Amino acid sequence: MSGSTLSAAGVAAGPFGALRGQLLDAAAAFTRHSGTDPVPGILAGMVDDVDRALREELEIFPVCHHSPASALAMARRLREKRPAVIYLELCEDLRPLLDELRNCRLPVALQAFATELDDFPAAWAPLSVVAPVTEASAEYQAIAYALDTPGVELVLVDRSTDHVFQWEPRTPPEPAPGPAPAADGGEDAALHGDAVGIEIGDLRPRFAELEAHLLHHGKVRHWSEWWDQYVEQPLVGADYDTYRQVMVMIGSLFRRLRPDRDARNDRDEDRERYMWTRMREHLAASGADPERCLYVCGAFHAASRVEQFGLRADAPFEITPRTATRWQYGLIPSSHSAIEAQFGLAPGSVSIAAATWAKAVKGSGVTPYRLKGQKGDKPKAVRAGRAADPGGEVADRLSGFLSRPPAPSGIDEDELLGWCVDIVRLARRNGYLASTADAIAVYETSILLAGLRGRGRPTPYDFQDAAVTCIEKDTVPGRRDVRRLCEILLGGDRVGQVGYESLPPLARDVLDRLEPLGLDLTKRTIQRALLDLDANPELRPCSDLLWVLRRLLPTEAARPIMGSRRLGERPIQESWDLAIGRHQRSIVELGYEGVTIEQVLEQRLRRTVADPKATAAVALEAVEDAILYLGGGRVADDLGSRAVELLAAERTVDDAPDVLRRIRRLLAYYRTTTSALPEWCGRFVTAGYAHYCTLLPTAFLDEDTGVRQVAAMLGFLFGMEGLALSLGCDHSQLELAVRQSHPETPAKVALLWAARSQLGLLPVAELRARYDELLANPLVVPSIPLYLSGFVQALEPVPSLAPVVVEVMSKAFARLPDPVLLPWLPKLITTLRDQAAELVPVLVREAGRVFPAALPAVDAWVPPWSARRPATPAPASVPASARVVADLLAAHPAACDAVAGLLGHDAGWRPAADGGAEHEQVTDLLAAHGDTAHAVAALLGRA
Repeated sequence: MSGSTLSAAGVAAGPFGALRGQLLDAAAAFTRHSGTDPVPGILAGMVDDVDRALREELEIFPVCHHSPASALAMARRLREKRPAVIYLELCEDLRPLLDELRNCRLPVALQAFATELDDFPAAWAPLSVVAPVTEASAEYQAIAYALDTPGVELVLVDRSTDHVFQWEPRTPPEPAPGPAPAADGGEDAALHGDAVGIEIGDLRPRFAELEAHLLHHGKVRHWSEWWDQYVEQPLVGADYDTYRQVMVMIGSLFRRLRPDRDARNDRDEDRERYMWTRMREHLAASGADPERCLYVCGAFHAASRVEQFGLRADAPFEITPRTATRWQYGLIPSSHSAIEAQFGLAPGSVSIAAATWAKAVKGSGVTPYRLKGQKGDKPKAVRAGRAADPGGEVADRLSGFLSRPPAPSGIDEDELLGWCVDIVRLARRNGYLASTADAIAVYETSILLAGLRGRGRPTPYDFQDAAVTCIEKDTVPGRRDVRRLCEILLGGDRVGQVGYESLPPLARDVLDRLEPLGLDLTKRTIQRALLDLDANPELRPCSDLLWVLRRLLPTEAARPIMGSRRLGERPIQESWDLAIGRHQRSIVELGYEGVTIEQVLEQRLRRTVADPKATAAVALEAVEDAILYLGGGRVADDLGSRAVELLAAERTVDDAPDVLRRIRRLLAYYRTTTSALPEWCGRFVTAGYAHYCTLLPTAFLDEDTGVRQVAAMLGFLFGMEGLALSLGCDHSQLELAVRQSHPETPAKVALLWAARSQLGLLPVAELRARYDELLANPLVVPSIPLYLSGFVQALEPVPSLAPVVVEVMSKAFARLPDPVLLPWLPKLITTLRDQAAELVPVLVREAGRVFPAALPAVDAWVPPWSARRPATPAPASVPASARVVADLLAAHPAACDAVAGLLGHDAGWRPAADGGAEHEQVTDLLAAHGDTAHAVAALLGRA
C-alpha cells in the first residue's frame, strides 16, 4: 500500500481506519510530493502492523528489554487472562535452566557454553551465549507465573543456541556505526565475559540518523534517557490495550526505518519464522486452545510481516538440525553494569529502571509475581483478578494516546528532597566538600533542567546532571565521581548470585571441600584464610585445592599472601586472600568442563600438549603442573612422553633455556623422591643430547639464534652428559659438534672457547693468553663487552670458569685506559643485564671469594693471577758488572726467549765463556742504552 493510492476518504474499514486517514492526510500535507514519497506508506504501514498484530488469533504481548512498563503490564495481564500456555522468545534449549531461578538472587544470566566445536570455525572457541534476567522485566514475570501456577506450561520458541552461531556470518562484518558502549563499570561489568547476549525485546533504532534525531529533539544525551522519558513514563500507568498498541507501533516504526540489506534484519526475520513454526507445532501436538495462550516477544517481532506470521499461515520454514557441538548449560551471576556493558546501554540505566519498577509497583498496587523461595525476596500474596473476555473487540486506543499530551505529573518533592540530601551525604563520605547549600542547589537545578527540557517533573537523569553540576568541581577526590554516586543512590549496581542448589557439581564440590576453612565463600568480599598445615594437617586438602584454583581461576579469585608451591617443597603455613564468590561465573564455567576441578585441570593439560603449536618447554611445564597439582603418576608420564616427541620434532632452539631449566628441576625432583627416574626422563635426555648435538654447529652460525640459546644447549649437553652416556649416547658426538662449530660473533666465539676448554681441547692457560691478547689489541677493545657476555653465559655449561671470568674482568679494569674504560662500562652493564642477569650472582660470589673482605686489606692485596716468587736480594757489596748480567740472563732464559719471540727473532744460546770479550760487549751495550735499563727497573718497581 503506497501513498499514491491511499487517501483519507478511501481508507479500509476497521478500528484504525480513522487513524490511518489522519496519518495519510498529515503525510500529504507535510510532504507536498507525488506518490513516490515513502512517508505515507510508512505511516499507513505502521497502522496496518498494529491492526494485524491485534487481530491475530494468538494474543501477542510486545515487550521491551528490562522495561518496568512492560513488566507492570505483564503482571496486570497475567492476573487478568490467566493463560495456560506461555510462548516466550528465548532460546528453546535454555528451558531446563528456568526451574533453577528460584535458588538464585537476581540478576542472573542463563548461559550456554561450548568448548568442543563441530562445524564452527575453531577460532570462535569457546562459544558462549547468555540471557540476563532481572526482576524488573516482563520475561521474569511470565517465568515466575508459569513456574508457580499449577497447570501452566512455559514453552521457549526462539532458535537454539546452536542456531545462534549457525546463522552468524563466517566472516566478521564491519562494525556498524552507533552509540558508544557503556562506560567501564569495573569488574562487575565483565561478569558476562565475551558471551553473545540474547535480548528479549530489543527496541532501539537501527537507523543511526533516526536515533540522533530523536536524541537531539528530545533534549537528552542517550537512548536510555529518551526511552524513559517518552515511552516508559507515559506507559507505566496506561491500560493494557493502550500499552499493547503503542509498543507494536514503536516496533513497526523502527522496523520500517531500518537500513536496507541489513544482515541482522535477515536473521531477525528468520527468528520470527522459527518462532511461529515452533508455536504451530506445539499447538498441533498439545491441542491447546489458542485463546488461552500468550505469545511474549519483542515489540520489533510483534510487528512482523513474514509470510509465516500467524497461526493461520501455512508457509513452510525448514529448521536445520543442530550440529554435534556439545553444549553445557548453567546459571551465572549478572549485574546491572554487566547488562549495560553488553547491550550498549547508558551507565546506570538498568539501576534507574529497577528504581522505577519499585516505585511503579508501590504506586499502582499491582502485586508482581515472584518465584517462591527466591533469594532476597519474600513471597507475597497474589491477588486474584478477573478473567479477560476472550471475545473482546479491538478498539482504537492509539488515536487518543497520540492526540493528547500525557497527563502532567507534579513534582514529588519528598522524593527529590530525599535524593538531594542523600547525594550530599554520600558525596561527603567520598571526599567531596559538599554542604546543605549544595543540596539546595541540586534541588533547584533539577527543577530548572526539567523545565528547560520540557518535562513536568525532574527525572533521575535530570537529578544526575544537576548533582554533577553543583557538587563535582574540577577534581574527583576519591575513586567514584558524582555520576557514579548518583547511580549508587538510585539503586546501585545490583549483583546477582547463583544459589548452591543451582551450581554445577564441580562448583558445589569446591565449596564443600573448602568448608573446613570456616569461611562463607559465597560472599563477594575478599576473605583472609590462614592455614597452619603442621598444627592442622586436615587443612592440607584445602591447600591443595586452593593451589589448583589458583592455576585455573583469575588471579584475584585465590591469591596467596604467604606460601608457595614448588617441586620438592612442603609448605608449613599459608595465607590466602579469597574472592571466590566474586568470581562465581568462572567456577560455573569450569563446571561445564568436568565434574571435579582435578579432572578439568587434567583435560586442560592434555589439550595444551596436544595443541599443534605446543613445544617441548610447554610440555615440561605441563609435567610440572601435573606433579604439583595432580600428584604426578600416569598423567605426568603421559605428558612427559609427549615432551619427548615434541623435542625430537623441533627445528629451532628458541626454547632451549626454558627446556634446560625445567628438565633440571624435574630430574632433581625425581632423584630425591623416587628410587628410579621415569622412563620418559631417560628418553628425553637421550633425545635432547642427540638433538642439540645435531643443531649445535648451525646454532653457532645462525644470526637469529641468540647467545643465551646456544649457552643453554651447551648447558644441556655438558650437564646431562653423564646420564646420557649411561643411557647409550656417544661422547664423540658432542666433541665432533664442537669441532665443527665456527662462530663469527664475539659472544659465540667466547662460548666456543669455553666449550673447548670443558672438553680439554683448549687449556685454561691458553684461554687466559687469548684474552690477554684481546686486551692488548686496541682494535678489539670495543668488542670486549661482547666477549665477556659470552664468557659469562659460558658459566651455564662450564661453571668452573667463574675464577677465569673474574680474572679477565679485573684485568680489563686494571689495564684499560680511562678513554677506553669509561665508554665501555655502560655497554658492559647493559650487556650483562640483558643477556646474563641470572648469572651475575655467580660472578659476585666468586669475586667475594677472591677479593679481600675488609677495606684495609685492599692496599696489601696481590691478585692471585699476578702473584710471583719474590726475587732474592743481591748483596750490596757486589758491583754491577757484565758478569752479573750474564749470570742473570743465564739463570732466566725464558724471559729472554719471550722478548726475542715478541721481536720476531729466534734466540740461540751457547755456553758462557770465561773470556772477557763477551762481557765487554754486554757492558758496552748497557752503557750505550742506559735509559732502557732504567725503564725496565722502574717497570719492575726497583730503584
